[in-house]
Amino acid sequence: MALTKDEKTEVVTKFSQAKGDTGSPEIQVAILSKEIDKLQGHLGDNKHDSPAKRGLLSKIAKRRRLLRYLSLHNEDRYGKLIKSLNLKK
Repeated sequence: MALTKDEKTEVVTKFSQAKGDTGSPEIQVAILSKEIDKLQGHLGDNKHDSPAKRGLLSKIAKRRRLLRYLSLHNEDRYGKLIKSLNLKK
């Protein structure tokens, strides 16, 4: 499920590193996490929605790759992001 414009701007302002930052790994992971939460809610109601299930799995995989990149390149930012999003390590 797509996020609304207001939801995306809220995430960008919360996780941006500098003014005008819209594509840092933190922002991408946060947006993916919001979309994953929405898709999980949708799949709770619509168990047999296979395209949504496939989209959910691809978003989870992309978030995992971004988190791995961040953990390898900057552990401090990775730790802060994990704590703020309440994700497992």
